[in-house]
Amino acid sequence: MAKPESTRFRYLHKLPLRIRIAGIYLLLLAISHAIRLFLPDPWPAPDSFKTLNLPSQHGQHVSIRYTDSAPDANPGQPIILLIHGSPAPASHVMKDLQRSLANTGRVICPDLPGFGYSSRHIDDYSIEAHAQYLKAMLQELSIGSVHLVAYSMGGGAAIHLAAGTWPQIQSLSLISSIGVQELELLGDYHLNHAVHGIQCLFFWSLQELVPHMGLLDRFDLNVNYARNFFDSDQRPLRRLLRHVDAPTLIVHGNTDKMVPKEAALEHYRLIPQSHLEMLDGGHLMLFQQTREIGRIIQTHINDSSAGKLPTRNQAKQSRIEAAEPLVGDNRLPPARGVILIAFMVLIAIATLVSEDLACIGAGMLAARGVMGFFPAAFAAFAGIVIGDLMLFAAGRVIGRPAIRHAPLKWVISPDAVGQAETWFKTQGGKIIFTSRFLPGSRLPVYFTAGTIGGSLASFLVYFLSAAILWTPALVGIAMMSGEAILSYYHAFERYALWVGGASILILWVGVRLILKLSSFRGRRLILSRLKRIIHWEFWPSWLIYLPVGVYIFGLGVLRRHLTLFTAANPGIPAGGIIGESKSDILNRLAGSGAVARFTLVRQEWSAQQQVGAVKAFMKIHALTFPLVCKPDRGERGKAVQTVHDHGGLVAYLNGAVEHTIVQEYIHGHEYGVFYYRYPGEASGSILAVTDKHLIHVTGDGTSSLERLILTDPRASCMADLHLNVHQDQLDWIPAPGERVQLVEVGTHARGALFLDGTYLVTPEMTKGFDRVSRAFNGFYFGRYDVRVKSLVDFQEGKGFTVLELNGVTSEATSIYDPKNSLFQAWKVLMSQWRIAVEIGEINVRHGHSAWSPSAFLNLVFKDPK
Repeated sequence: MAKPESTRFRYLHKLPLRIRIAGIYLLLLAISHAIRLFLPDPWPAPDSFKTLNLPSQHGQHVSIRYTDSAPDANPGQPIILLIHGSPAPASHVMKDLQRSLANTGRVICPDLPGFGYSSRHIDDYSIEAHAQYLKAMLQELSIGSVHLVAYSMGGGAAIHLAAGTWPQIQSLSLISSIGVQELELLGDYHLNHAVHGIQCLFFWSLQELVPHMGLLDRFDLNVNYARNFFDSDQRPLRRLLRHVDAPTLIVHGNTDKMVPKEAALEHYRLIPQSHLEMLDGGHLMLFQQTREIGRIIQTHINDSSAGKLPTRNQAKQSRIEAAEPLVGDNRLPPARGVILIAFMVLIAIATLVSEDLACIGAGMLAARGVMGFFPAAFAAFAGIVIGDLMLFAAGRVIGRPAIRHAPLKWVISPDAVGQAETWFKTQGGKIIFTSRFLPGSRLPVYFTAGTIGGSLASFLVYFLSAAILWTPALVGIAMMSGEAILSYYHAFERYALWVGGASILILWVGVRLILKLSSFRGRRLILSRLKRIIHWEFWPSWLIYLPVGVYIFGLGVLRRHLTLFTAANPGIPAGGIIGESKSDILNRLAGSGAVARFTLVRQEWSAQQQVGAVKAFMKIHALTFPLVCKPDRGERGKAVQTVHDHGGLVAYLNGAVEHTIVQEYIHGHEYGVFYYRYPGEASGSILAVTDKHLIHVTGDGTSSLERLILTDPRASCMADLHLNVHQDQLDWIPAPGERVQLVEVGTHARGALFLDGTYLVTPEMTKGFDRVSRAFNGFYFGRYDVRVKSLVDFQEGKGFTVLELNGVTSEATSIYDPKNSLFQAWKVLMSQWRIAVEIGEINVRHGHSAWSPSAFLNLVFKDPK
């Protein structure tokens, strides 16, 4: 009986626990995202903040919130622009410094876009973008000359402004400021970018995949902070520092671990007019020594305003000469102890984003003396091993179960997976080894290796062999060649996979094509493949059903119920959409006296119990071999087999993965009869009849069975299937005129030929199926598979034996007649589904219930039993 609409929620407790947990999580996540959609942007600010709406940039309006210590100050009073770092905005951390400088002049302290009370969502969070936002702010406020005071990450934006973005800079003060790329974090843009990318992914996952109801959006450590680093490129800063003309103060801590003191020394060298103040403290000294730092900056601003400090051209000649070399001698000291371990961990993390670029970055660190070759190579190797094992494990944990469930199980058959496993055992090692030298190929190769069940030991042998060769070599080359390797690598990365892949593909296709064309079997198999491509009846069912699915959805929309078809047969769960028990259906038809005798062998029984049950069944009904074995829940003829002896029966039962129907073998010709009856009507109708032909070949006394299959017009269409089924007999030469039946099961997917036999329908035949159908209370729509002893009896509505009855998802298989076009097939299928929906609609009006869409989807996507 179909699930009543009113019990749809009671049905939920029957779902697996993991499905219920996933559902609750997704519901909470949806609520969280809905709440976040209505959160204000920017956040409401205290009354002391002013709002400046900047002109649209790239179609985006940006609001900057800021405090202004003296908006009505005299025009001649110095104007100071405070630029905060990341992640804390000025509204959180710059208040004390602002108060310390208040007596010096007018202090403007903005929250940069993306932070604090300013617009949170912007396109670009980089230091260069922040410089442009600040430039627009100064223009809107009609400010000319300005003193810049920048802390940490804000120093990058200040350097952009001072180097030309804003020409009227009176002085520049850099506090614990970032600068040249080589002295930032790992010292390499690509390594740093990889680490920042992982950091960005981490915070994005927290904010987007955790149902926090908007709470995490208020934290300073969030995606915007991570994007600030990820979007920024510090490589241009070395050049920009040489274009800073204003008097410059550099304040830095001797024990700064975030931006090492070597960076301050290099900035001091590149700006010859600069003054350097090294204080005892780390990166957070601004908040611990605010008064002292404020006093130093105040003196610098006052002296600059009074014209006492030199510009670049006024600097000492010795300083100007020292600033000439683009790269100086200020380098990070060799890493040791905990610092070395931290560098190695960061390199390993960077490999998770780009293995090769991480190797190159590690080599460049070794070239600069930050670490030795062996620690650099080992760190890269360790990261590669961990990351690639994670890919393999992901394939095993995620990919393999995925191909066993909908929707992948609909397009990837267990046979295909088995063939892939067999192929990978012989060829996988070569692919794994080669992929190490082709950037871009590793992720799909390693994930696939795990998905199709490749051996972990085999994977490790080939993968580690290649990694041991590739990793030290790439680190060593980078160490010797330095920056130059990047230009060559980018070209290699861009074209290696495509050129290598295309070459391998051309060679592979060429060799295979030549090998196939060189043999009769190969040429005929190519012809077989072409036939299946040309003739739509051999196309995948999902491709054929695409427009039919759209039509079914349209029928549901018009009737305001998407799953009315599940009520077409109230006597079959969900109308027989999927997974229904064939034995239950046959038992419901037993009263008609037209059903082939059968017994159900349960999968959990011991082998002895299973065979004993079949023997008892055969004895009771005086049956002999052959027998037909098939899964109790199956479709499209999968695993249906005729067993001819005791050994075949035992082999089938041993391989069964679910309950098995063992049925008497019915001799005669097989037909498929698609029957339907509208509820309340006295008689039904036959929509279509399929005349099933179990194809055969006829011997000529000289040709082998293989040659007969390959040359037969019909058998050759599914030559691969027939050659596989009869592989033990391919060399056998049948006698002249001897018929060799290739197919034992009347299923199109197993090689049977289907012809349209609808012309055979008679009123008597319809009455015969009316009689059988009325024995099954709750059945109105489906296809009978029957065998008949004579066509005359069949047309008179008698003498047929029911092998199987399928519900809603059964097809009017007459569509597969080779003479039918695809459009004719679509017409019949759409008519069939229209009738199913109409019958379901009537049944609903009569008190039966269609399954809810959620219950229907759970049925379709549930774990296979």
